[in-house]
Amino acid sequence: MTDLTQAIMDEVERRRDDVIALTQDLIRIPTLNPPGENYREICDYLDRRLLKSGFYTELVRAKGAPGDSDRYPRWNIVARRDGARPGECVHFNSHIDVVDVGRGWTTDPFGGELKDGKVYGRGACDMKGGLAASIVAAEAFLAVVPDWQGAIEISGTADEESGGFGGVAYLAEQGYFKRVDHVIIPEPLNVDRICLGHRGVWWAEIETHGEIAHGSMPFLGDCAVRHMGAVLHEMEQSLFPALAAKRTDMPVVPEGARQSTLNINSLHGGQEEIPSDSSGLPSPVVPDSARMVIDRRFLIEEDIEDVKDEIRTVLERVRTQRPDFSYTMTEMHRVLPTMTDRDAPVVTTVTDAIRKTLGKEPAYVVSPGTYDQKHIDRIGMLKNCVAYGPGILDLAHKPDEYVGVDDMVASARVMALSLLKLLGPPQTSDGI
Repeated sequence: MTDLTQAIMDEVERRRDDVIALTQDLIRIPTLNPPGENYREICDYLDRRLLKSGFYTELVRAKGAPGDSDRYPRWNIVARRDGARPGECVHFNSHIDVVDVGRGWTTDPFGGELKDGKVYGRGACDMKGGLAASIVAAEAFLAVVPDWQGAIEISGTADEESGGFGGVAYLAEQGYFKRVDHVIIPEPLNVDRICLGHRGVWWAEIETHGEIAHGSMPFLGDCAVRHMGAVLHEMEQSLFPALAAKRTDMPVVPEGARQSTLNINSLHGGQEEIPSDSSGLPSPVVPDSARMVIDRRFLIEEDIEDVKDEIRTVLERVRTQRPDFSYTMTEMHRVLPTMTDRDAPVVTTVTDAIRKTLGKEPAYVVSPGTYDQKHIDRIGMLKNCVAYGPGILDLAHKPDEYVGVDDMVASARVMALSLLKLLGPPQTSDGI
């Protein structure tokens, strides 16, 4: 280990209290999505912090993006600091939004409580701890290495939890990633794992049609809910077993996600539900519409058109079995699978840094669900991207979510050493 490597690791350790305080401050800004609250407040906070560290900052509103409105504007921050000499650009991207709190908390969801070496709060793990670690990593690198080349960028972006269209997708559409060479997304995937990508996703709404009639004479109508029940039965009989038999060579975690999966996201038939403040009864009618939203996760070995045809085949099979059966299928959302090569520069760099920091080989994994790498790949046209950060994925979106302080410090060391290898002065033969 070189003197410079040890100096950076020591500098990160000296900033342990800072990474705790920064994480607490970020948690205490409740950036709930939906609807998208306090985005400007957290961007202003990050703006003040990064300006003090010598970054040029830019606040970018994703005007016209899904969810953007005067009441809930989609604000993002992009900060950049250039080195003394030209070189490559390393970009740390973290989303600033968090999901709903839900029930079952024993700590204040927005208190940022420090207890037993853990910082608690909504977004602590996913992913304000990662954002804090990336900032501290960059600042520690800058403090130790005055003679560096290239550029460091740090972004805090909106709406990852609802697709990222008001955040990374918008920045990619505006060309922000054209100037970037390496991307690290500090999602909570454990400090000894490098996430190379994710499965694909296809969302669709299926509607079965019927004919309305009086509920006392259902034979005069055609029940759309019964038609939908037949669709569900066919899925259980033929589709779910077929999906379970499909396996991938992608290192998806957990093990159950190494197959194709289908989730029934929502199901509704007939009249709208009666409001909770009403004591009235529903009217007696045969439902003429039933709607189901499906969430299909697919593998890199599968083609998106085949994924759609599987669902269409189920519907057509039901059509042959039921008189007057008709349906519509509407695509809502699609993301193709992505996986960065293990020999990509950012992967080998983070691998070396994990070896130095943790003294072990990292595990290479793929996420069961998508995250903002999809936009960096698909729109930004940049393949050299990984997710790496502190936190345990299983804690994301759960009550009493937390991030470990030791994990934040370790991941900050890994990120700082990655900067040293990619942007720092030439190193000796033992690398970083």
